[in-house]
Amino acid sequence: MALNHTDKTTLAGLYLSLFDKRALSALGCSGVWQAFNILGYALGASPASIKNYRDEFDHEVRKTTPSHPREGWKRPLKTRSQKVYDQFSSLGLSDFTDLIKGFLLPSYEKEKLVTGVTKQSGVPNIAQRLMTGHAAEAYFKIHFEKIPAFSNYQVEDVTSCGCGYDFHLSCHSDFYCVEVKGLGSNSGSIMMTDKEYAVAGEIRDRYCLFVVRNFQRTPAHTTLFDPVASTLLFTPQTRIVTSYVAYL
Repeated sequence: MALNHTDKTTLAGLYLSLFDKRALSALGCSGVWQAFNILGYALGASPASIKNYRDEFDHEVRKTTPSHPREGWKRPLKTRSQKVYDQFSSLGLSDFTDLIKGFLLPSYEKEKLVTGVTKQSGVPNIAQRLMTGHAAEAYFKIHFEKIPAFSNYQVEDVTSCGCGYDFHLSCHSDFYCVEVKGLGSNSGSIMMTDKEYAVAGEIRDRYCLFVVRNFQRTPAHTTLFDPVASTLLFTPQTRIVTSYVAYL
């Protein structure tokens, strides 16, 4: 079964219905609305759509699991939802979590493999941070035109270029470089890489930090132009990296 956009959104609802609080924990979400928001924005759907799919499946799940916490919609599943349920409802939590994270993070399997080989800890936290960042980038694409400074600007996604920011906005000879960050709550720490900080310091007020806050309930954004010279206090954090050298 080839999965399209609607299938993936439907599967996200089924995942939350089947595994409830265990799904939230696996995604690193503190509450259900954080999951609705992250899944919705990251999959290009509204958070309400994710909730609706979950509610649709709840009644079906409760037929086989009487202790299921929600009654859901007391009506037969739609044809598409029934097909998704028949094919995927037997998946266990681990396999279903990998499926959903694979939708949200194209590099998830690689990240998981590397983390396993190097025996790094914190895979769920890393994945949750990446998912929040991906959802924040999707939020930016939807809302950037509402920001007066970006009115009439064309946007180019440069997240894969490694150039020190996520989006390049241009209007004739004018431009902005926008780095997007996401926070689960209304406050928290944001991190800039060496390159992001250097580029921000070079182009000053043409660099914007676009911070999406409060994925736990109702996302909203804050824009910070020339962040290096703003009221934010950035402190350097040094990590020790071990390298291995061989001579031929």
